[in-house]
Amino acid sequence: MVDRKKEVFTELADRVWETPETCYMEIQSAAAHREMLEAQGFAITDNVANIPTALMGEAGKGGPVIAFLGEYDALAGLSQKAGATEHDPTTPGANGHGCGHNLLGSAALLAATALKDWLEKTGTPGRVRYYGCPAEEGGAAKAFMVREGAFSDVDIAISWHPSNFAGVQRETSLANCRIDFTFTGRAAHAAAVPELGRSALDAVELMSVGVNYMREHMPSDCRIHAAIIDAGGISPNVVQAHAKVRYVVRSPDLQGLLTLIERVKKVAEGAALMTETKVESAILAGVSNLIVNTPLMDAMQDIWDSMGAPVFDGEDVAFAEKIRTTLTPEDIAASWAQERIEERDVPLADFVLPAHNEVRQMGGSTDVGDVSWVVPTVQAYGATLAIGTQLHTWQVVTQGKSPLAHKGMVSVAKAMAATGLAVLTSEQLREAAWADLKRRKKGQEYTSPIPASSEPPIAAMTSR
Repeated sequence: MVDRKKEVFTELADRVWETPETCYMEIQSAAAHREMLEAQGFAITDNVANIPTALMGEAGKGGPVIAFLGEYDALAGLSQKAGATEHDPTTPGANGHGCGHNLLGSAALLAATALKDWLEKTGTPGRVRYYGCPAEEGGAAKAFMVREGAFSDVDIAISWHPSNFAGVQRETSLANCRIDFTFTGRAAHAAAVPELGRSALDAVELMSVGVNYMREHMPSDCRIHAAIIDAGGISPNVVQAHAKVRYVVRSPDLQGLLTLIERVKKVAEGAALMTETKVESAILAGVSNLIVNTPLMDAMQDIWDSMGAPVFDGEDVAFAEKIRTTLTPEDIAASWAQERIEERDVPLADFVLPAHNEVRQMGGSTDVGDVSWVVPTVQAYGATLAIGTQLHTWQVVTQGKSPLAHKGMVSVAKAMAATGLAVLTSEQLREAAWADLKRRKKGQEYTSPIPASSEPPIAAMTSR
């Protein structure tokens, strides 16, 4: 059923690639997915969780609810011409799909459509849903959607991510929180009466110093990053009366994240005290750590092992080899080391990642984590990139419309659709998945990392 419609979904992936839109600004991309949902006969819900670019399509009646999670947001500053084997921006400084989310949403919707078509053909009870989720890159849309109950009646959730390899994602992710600290001081002539000024920029810099010293005394697997959003103006002879810095705080688990956030807030208060300024903090977004699910991972592994990796041709291999000439030996080594499998001298994955029992920690974060706290969730990897390609780079963008990426996208759609069919038709598998989720939560109920008073930062993103 996937192969019958792969051409139109490949066209959808390319269409989204051509209109790269970032965090909460995915107007054209969401519209393209909506049009496809309508064309495929899904009932559509717009404005999910009061997010204009979030949508949901549903088909089927009765039975369990199987959800496929799609994304379509791009990244800033990664514009690149498709198919070019050197850095060649289409528009310098513009957006680009440097994480492959043009493929992510299309494959998830293709898998949902294939399962929908099977339900219609067989008359089997069950409902399939496609969730179009914006703003995974820094906006935590799924966390807001979970907080608003968008997944409250879902039985199983399935997603994937573009990768160097095909297989099952068996890694957890870091919980994180994105916080703005706004300092307010007093302007003055920096030379004539500096004693009258209270520098908000000084406070931002002192906060950076304090956080840097704190790094020695926090868990080694936590991460803190910062970006100055407002430096207080362009005139150095005016004491800066306002300044804003955005921090991302990460921890392997939600409780550790909440503890570390409070420590960062104390550093901000100390910086304000030292500079006689005032500070206010506002949480823009937050995501929970990902909870893996062994029964679902094992079921998807069996499907991948029976399917095998996507079949690439000579032109795909030649293109991948050209891409690899733009990579460093460290890039290529890191890809193999991350998967901890025996290195083979191949430019494209001609194999499926083998199963392993170790649950590993990946360095990044994803708002799929919040879904995994309330619904048993499984994710696939799709082989859409030359081995060694690192995410969030122009090399991902240039491969995003290539035949090799399309083949990897269709292959992972088949794996997801088959996994959806397996859980839809097996009550035993669904029960085992829920039991595994309960065991891994260890009695801890989901608490949203986003305060109830915080709304999706749509205005903050669209006003940048």
